[in-house]
Amino acid sequence: MSVHEWARHEVEQSLQRASEQGFEPALGLRALLSAVVQRSSCERDAADLAAELQFLAENLDDQRDYGFMRP
Repeated sequence: MSVHEWARHEVEQSLQRASEQGFEPALGLRALLSAVVQRSSCERDAADLAAELQFLAENLDDQRDYGFMRP
């Protein structure tokens, strides 16, 4: 199992537990994202973390072609 597969599995489990507590998925995801960003700031430089978050935000569209991709 890759670290990315592990993370996706953990998120799904967390969302299931949040649902059992009566939390909507969107609220649970926002809380998880906030917690991950906060914890990541203890391990990484703020500028590095901000750059990664910016990259992820700019690349949310799965249908978009990017200049760095080869045909």
